[in-house]
This record gives sequence, C-alpha cells and structure tokens, in this order.
Amino acid sequence: MEQNESTFLHHAPCSSCGSKDNLAVYSDGHSYCFGCGYHTNGESMTTPTTTKDTADFVSGTVTALAKRKLDVDTLQKFDYQIGTAHKRPVQIANYYNKDHELVAQKLRYPDKSFQWIGEAKDAQLFGQHLWRDKGRMVIVTEGEIDALSVSKVNQNKYPVVSVKTGAKGAKRDLLKELEWLEGFDSVVLMFDNDTAGKEAATECAKIFSPNKAKICSLPLKDANEMLCAGKSQQLIDCVWSAKAYQPDGIVAGADLWEDIRKEDSYVTVQYPFECLNTKTHGLRKGELVTVTAGSGVGKSSFCRHVALHLLKNNFSVGYIALEESIKRSALGIMGIEMGKPLHLDRKGVDDKKLKEVFDSTVGGGKFYLYNHFGSTASDNLISKIRYLAKGCGVDFVILDHLHMALSAVGDETTSDERKLIDYTVSKLRTLVEETGIGLILVSHLKRPEGNKGYEDGVAVSMNSLRGSASIGQLSDMIISMSRDLQSDKNLAQVNVLKNRFSGETGKACTLYYDLETGCLRETDGDVQDDF
Repeated sequence: MEQNESTFLHHAPCSSCGSKDNLAVYSDGHSYCFGCGYHTNGESMTTPTTTKDTADFVSGTVTALAKRKLDVDTLQKFDYQIGTAHKRPVQIANYYNKDHELVAQKLRYPDKSFQWIGEAKDAQLFGQHLWRDKGRMVIVTEGEIDALSVSKVNQNKYPVVSVKTGAKGAKRDLLKELEWLEGFDSVVLMFDNDTAGKEAATECAKIFSPNKAKICSLPLKDANEMLCAGKSQQLIDCVWSAKAYQPDGIVAGADLWEDIRKEDSYVTVQYPFECLNTKTHGLRKGELVTVTAGSGVGKSSFCRHVALHLLKNNFSVGYIALEESIKRSALGIMGIEMGKPLHLDRKGVDDKKLKEVFDSTVGGGKFYLYNHFGSTASDNLISKIRYLAKGCGVDFVILDHLHMALSAVGDETTSDERKLIDYTVSKLRTLVEETGIGLILVSHLKRPEGNKGYEDGVAVSMNSLRGSASIGQLSDMIISMSRDLQSDKNLAQVNVLKNRFSGETGKACTLYYDLETGCLRETDGDVQDDF
C-alpha cells in the first residue's frame, strides 16, 4: 500500500470477504483488505499499490518460530529472519531476483500489517531462488509462512514458493514467472481455504498449459494451520491428492469409473400403445420427447392418452395445453377413461359416475394444470414448468404446444420465430437436465412444398419441423403422426423419427381414432370407417 501522509493503525474484520483481520485501517480513515482488495476512502485515497521503502534492508537473525512450529533448518533455507524495524519486532521475508541478489524484503509486524523494503517488482516468487528451473512438481502457496510450512513437512526437499502479494495479486505474480513455472511437470496451487483463496486458485490455474495446474483442497484454513494442528501427514496427502484443474463441464475419462461400474437405472413407463414401445422402449424421465403432426391429425389426443396412462401408473403429471381451457383438458382425459367424449355429450353419465372417474384421474392428487388464459407475454412459462417439477414434484410435463408457448417466453417485440424457438427449446432442454422430469413437447410442422399438406397424408420427416433445427437437435425422441383427413379411414401412421436411446427409428404403429368413444387404439391399418 502507498498512501499520502497516513500510517497504519490496526487490523480489523473485512465486511466484504469476512476475514477476521485482513482489513488494514490507516490514520487518515481509509482501509484496505489484503485478502479481497476491498477498500474504503479516507481523507485522501490513491490507488492501492505495493509500498516500496528505499531505506536500507533490515538486518535479522534466523530463529525458530515456536508458535508457527517452524524450525531453524527450514527458516535458514529460505532466509526467513527475525529483526526490528521502527522499534518494533518484525519477521523478515527476503526476496531475491533471478541473479540470486537480495532486492526486497517483506516485513511482517505483530499486528499482521506488512511493509515492503526495496524493489518488490524485481523480486521473484518467495523461495524461487532455491530451486532449479525444471522438475516434476512445484508447490505454490498464498503466503510465506505457508510455503515454509509445506517445505518443512517435506523435509525441505521439494520446490515450494509463495506469491508475493496474497490472493489478490497471485495471478499477476505467477504470470511474471510463468516461464519458470511451466518448466515443471505440475504446478500445485495450495491457496487458503476461503473464498478469496479458492477464486484466486481457479484464476491462476487457467494461465497454465492443460493438465499442468493442480488445486489442493485443504481441510483447515491454510498450510500453517494444519502444521500447528499436528496434521503434517494430511498436509502431505493434500499435495499428492491435488486434482488437475479442468474448466467447468470438462470431466476426465479416468474419473468416470465409479459411474461406469454402476448400471444405469431409468425411470421408465410404457406408452399406452404397445407397438410404439417396441422401438422406443418406453417413456423415460430425464428425456425431451417431441410429438409432431399436421393440424387436426391427433397430437392432442395422443398426449391425453399418454397423460392418462402415466396417472394410471402412479406418475404425477403437469399438463399445459395452451390451445384449450383447463376444463377441456380435464374432460378430455376423463373422457378417454370412460370411453366417451365428455366435452360433446354427457348423456347417461350421472354425477356419481363422473365423480368416480374424476377422483381416479385428474382429481387424484397427481395431476396439475396451468390456467394460462389471461396471461401476458411477461409471464415466464419456463418458471411455471420449473415450479411443477420442484414445487409440485411432477414426474412428467406435457406442453401442448411449442409455438403457442413462444409468446410466454420471448420478447413481445421479437418477430424472429427461429430465434424464439432456439431460445425456448434450449431453456426446456436445460430444465429437463436440471429437474430430471420427462417432458413431452408438441411441435407444429412447416408448410410442405406443393399443393398437399401433412393433413393430406404427406410423410413427416425431421426437416418438416417448423421454425428451427434446434427442436430436432435437442430432443431425445421425436414421434410423428401422419393422417389423410380426407380419407374414409380414421387412421394415423405413427413413426419414430429420432431415437437417441436405442437408435431404432421408422414405422412404429397405426392408430385408429374412434369417433364414438373419442379414443385412439392400435390397429393393423386395415380398419375401415363404420359410418
């Protein structure tokens, strides 16, 4: 620190990082935390820098530090001394340049304040002058006392150095000596076990070539605290068990054995159509399944059958049908259970029977809906699904359909459908990974070339998905339905377009829609209309 006409008064706790004594308070009212860099202004405040006193070096002697459990041999090797400065006792960390010349001293006072003498900018890392330019491993600590502690437990045999300016300046210190550090097979970063130390270790690890930097995890605050606690062997173990730094999301194959040896356990339920299970091997939690077809082909009916089947198998379901009311959704599922389209005709169904079906399906405590009517574009549909997963504990969510959902997650002023689809599907995919739910997503198709549409029986492919390739890329399973609405047959061909689970694709089954019951059932494809 270099301040204008101010002197150090005392150390205090830091309100920013929580350190008990890293905050130095000065006579002009300003303060500075040597742990995290937090500072407050006093009467005059300049940018914090390292103080460099041009006075003569302080003479000292090598004496064991009993309180720190550091012996004379270790202190002698590193030239760490005890002396007097300004009529106060100090510990002296001597710093050398690349020519092994003493160029700076870092004085540590009893109140834990520090002072630099000499040219700190010319100094190497503390202890660097003791070691060769290449080797198997070098250990880097956050402070001189910790470097001495690590060296002692290793009988002063292995290269150990310390950064000059603590966690805050660690990256800058190491960058200056990067060429020397890169000469070692591995660089073990043993910084303090606090927020500032952990963050500094991560930032420093990034500057090294791949797999060179390793980060120690200490059970106590720092290396000296472990030495004083009689945990020398544990300190040694921490060095040798340090793990190579890897950016977030990067996992070494060698670390996968425990996962590999455990056979995967999938939460699976069968589809209500057995012929579809042959290729899909059922419906699984943790997967995004997209169901697509032309308008009026039967996507919503298919989803209602799946929802009912899930409820019957004791799975909880979140049902979001954006093109119909929650009452219509509930009646649709109850109608399939009764084999009667309740939204059209309740003849012959009394309240007792209706209540029985209600209690066994949508009213059984495992079915949740989203009352979307009256919502605005500012409502976040993603948060609703997250709440269904985490707050209600549902196993599966059915979202019918994607393109109606865009207005609930996008910007009202955005008209680029492709970008909105990319954004929405990406968010949904992330949500599936985050919560572990199974998500069934209904998607529309783009208009095909020519005079015929998908409602005329045109075959559906992955290229038919409307708006963006992200739907196909991020889905685990894609199921399509094709039907000629003008045909005398009420038949829908069901195909599996994508199957990340087993790779089996192609024709799965044919479903017949019974107008009298409002239900779908499997057929061999030769069933004719009865009317």
